[in-house]
Amino acid sequence: MSTSVARMQGVGAPTLLNIGQVLAKLKPEFPDLSPSKLRFLEEQRLVSPARTESGYRKFSPRDLERLRLVLTMQRDHYLPLKVIRSYLAELDAGRNPAWPGATTPPAPSMLSSERRYTREELLREASCPASLLEEAISASLLQPADTFGDDALGVLKALAELRRVGIEPRHLRGFRAAAEREAGLLESAVLPVIRRRDGASRARGAELALELAAQLDVVRSALIRGALDRLGA
Repeated sequence: MSTSVARMQGVGAPTLLNIGQVLAKLKPEFPDLSPSKLRFLEEQRLVSPARTESGYRKFSPRDLERLRLVLTMQRDHYLPLKVIRSYLAELDAGRNPAWPGATTPPAPSMLSSERRYTREELLREASCPASLLEEAISASLLQPADTFGDDALGVLKALAELRRVGIEPRHLRGFRAAAEREAGLLESAVLPVIRRRDGASRARGAELALELAAQLDVVRSALIRGALDRLGA
């Protein structure tokens, strides 16, 4: 074993995992995760697994939770890697950085996996009637499912607030079509990257798409603010 692995496997040390074991633990939460994606995240200095003398990667439980955090930040918050890297550097330095891109911190433990909600739990957490969920699904704002994630909870809470001022899910039917158009635009933009077909290029293409999606959010928010400013002029 290399010195780094030997140090980590002393008496009472946690069990180290290979790439296959890491994938087995994370793929239920992140189905698109692949060995090339893990290697890409390592190349981007987001995780630094130990190495054996033969060069095989060995991941600690801390590495596993760090990967879960990175993947959650990408999937649920569309954060670019440079923002995630900066946030992790602050954590590594023992600081308590603000959650990037949000005015309030997310779930109590950022290192835990995303919570899943049954239909009843979702309605209870969102404090809304079942009819609102059915209308959201009918308007294609949410997808029907047996369990729902934090994104669905956020959408349902937002819809409940919008309903208070008379904005119903049916008024937002065009949002799904607009999102699909934007996804198609991003897919075209990253196509030259993912066409290379190797796993690393596909991972880079997925990351580029997330970064571009964040830029679209900036443009969309600015346009909405501009329209509201004209209304108040």
